[in-house]
Amino acid sequence: MTVIIENEKLTAVIAEEGAELVSLKDRDSGIEYIWQGNPAFWGRHAPVLFPFVGRLKNDQYSYKNKSYSLGQHGFARDQVFDVIEKGEGSVSLSLKSTKETKKVYPFDFELVLSYAIEGTELVVSYQVINTGKEEMLFSIGGHPAFNIPLEKHLTFNDYYLSLAPKMNRIQIPLSGPFADLEHKTLGQTVADLDLNRELFVDDALIYETPGKTAVTIKSDGSEHSVTLKYEDIPFVGIWSPYEKEAPFVCIEPWWGIADTVNSDGQLEDKSAVNQLKPAEEFKTNYVISVK
Repeated sequence: MTVIIENEKLTAVIAEEGAELVSLKDRDSGIEYIWQGNPAFWGRHAPVLFPFVGRLKNDQYSYKNKSYSLGQHGFARDQVFDVIEKGEGSVSLSLKSTKETKKVYPFDFELVLSYAIEGTELVVSYQVINTGKEEMLFSIGGHPAFNIPLEKHLTFNDYYLSLAPKMNRIQIPLSGPFADLEHKTLGQTVADLDLNRELFVDDALIYETPGKTAVTIKSDGSEHSVTLKYEDIPFVGIWSPYEKEAPFVCIEPWWGIADTVNSDGQLEDKSAVNQLKPAEEFKTNYVISVK
């Protein structure tokens, strides 16, 4: 099942499975901004990553002397959410812990994803509530994929990435699927980054992003572009599958990161993990702005 929200500028479609944004379309131009999930390249659109971002060592972790198995990016993207509030231009969907989720993640929680169209922007909000009686440890992230090119007369290589404000940022390399924090470098993000396949030869580009950040994909050959912007999200991943000639790029805001090369597998020691006391809430959002 899907839910449609709209205003005079945009129409968005959200699937109840994964509370995933599956379409964001300009009503005047007809341009579709969200990747349509061709499985030959990548079968998803914009999944939520919860309760972990990225991969765990051996797809396992330990908590209070018990081991758990969980695949890359967690389980929320494959769960059916309940629609709890719906308006013409907004919708909220909820996922609660169950006996099944507690087999792989031993915490009681409620996860609420909300979408609201405001002019030519879509605000994507996350709310994590600790409904249990002990401290909760988690990561969460977005993974929206944007069609590139946006128009048929352009190619992938006609586009470039522009990060604002113009400053260099700490870049975190990957060793396989794991974060190599010991080899951080200074990423040269003052200049724009031309899109090409070799940009993703080592998988995702990962930057630390303190403060306000905006990542824009645009071309000098078009007036149409897409920007993902936010405040105080610690990391962003930028990804397109290498060598597949995939016609999309993901801009991924992350409140967490994959296990590190030296991870010991203990959840309490996990790098950049978030903590919530009982009855506490974690709230955050990012904005997709289109032209």
